[in-house]
Amino acid sequence: MTSLLQRLPGRSPRDPGRRDAPPLHPTLLAGLGALAVSAVGLLGLGLALVVVSALDPTGGLPVAGNARLSGQLWLLASGARLQLASGPIALAPLLLSLGIAWGLARAARWVVARADVQAVRPLAEVAAVLVVVHVLVTLALAAAVDSPAAQVGLLRSGLGALLLALVAVSWGVLRESGLAGELADRLPGPGRAVTRAVLAGVLALLALCLAVVAVALASDAAGAAALTSGLGGAGAGAVGLVGLCVLLLPNAAAAVVGLAAGPGFVVGAGTLVSTSGVTLGAVPALPLLAALPDTQAVPFLAFVSQALPALAGLVAGVALARRLTAVDGGAVTAALWGVVAGVGVGVLAGFVVALASGSLGDAGLATVGAPPLATGLSVAAQAGLAAGLSAAVVRWRRR
Repeated sequence: MTSLLQRLPGRSPRDPGRRDAPPLHPTLLAGLGALAVSAVGLLGLGLALVVVSALDPTGGLPVAGNARLSGQLWLLASGARLQLASGPIALAPLLLSLGIAWGLARAARWVVARADVQAVRPLAEVAAVLVVVHVLVTLALAAAVDSPAAQVGLLRSGLGALLLALVAVSWGVLRESGLAGELADRLPGPGRAVTRAVLAGVLALLALCLAVVAVALASDAAGAAALTSGLGGAGAGAVGLVGLCVLLLPNAAAAVVGLAAGPGFVVGAGTLVSTSGVTLGAVPALPLLAALPDTQAVPFLAFVSQALPALAGLVAGVALARRLTAVDGGAVTAALWGVVAGVGVGVLAGFVVALASGSLGDAGLATVGAPPLATGLSVAAQAGLAAGLSAAVVRWRRR
């Protein structure tokens, strides 16, 4: 039987004599991956808007209008600025921005793994093609959706897409090729442990701030429901508002970071929420803003939130101490590196706050969000002390 099978004319898939189709070049795969990210993202966003319009008994926007709106949301998520008759809109929905970054990072990892790219120069070429194609697609989209009623700034659109793509693609390429760990190991001291500790602290801080937003919304669920059903369009208005609020949840968490750090946050010129006082003014009819205080008194939740930077520092310190090796020193050294990790948490938190802030028009809504510099400095001071203390204690107990 074995000899009979060997005499058959067909070849097995593992036969080295089989002629397979030549693999695609890594740069070509990178270009296709960048195009796929934009195409799939815009298609999904456009279909979601079409479904929302279908719920409107008056017919809602036409398909072309939904396509234009999805393109405008995509551009805002990339850092663009829309000039409307009511003023400029420059507030990125961070959840959509994270989706774009995740897609670009996954595309970069797929190209590196599929083409088995290992050398530094081919990796740089793959990253460059991904970034350039994404920026060109973004500029083409900005030119396509630009109109007299909603003008799009090409320069800001290109710069925002460039920065977003650089960060996401670089992370994907470095992670898949293994260079990220090598670069972290080349940093002075326990670089890899400090990097992971900073990420753990920032993620813990944002998760705690999201919990504060959830508690504040739950305490005024009636107000959120009234705002949700207050617009026309039957279910279309409610679904559209809920979807917009979901996209802005990371922005709300970043605003709570400012509140927890001390400086507070503003929603236009008339509304300030901080631990030292509350000033209420006219705000947009958005259900997410029902989490704002109803009175001028500082809510108890705001006082409780002041512990969040220290808790984030504790998480960073514990994460650092658990990843230190036997050659990284004792409790004193762990405390010093814990302070470094806590300061890194503050720097990264300030960067997130800067991305989450912006404007929703002229005059009264020209500024929305928390002050990045003051927030970052305050978080760095509080998280640094807490991280140093927790890292020293955990390191001492483990040794």
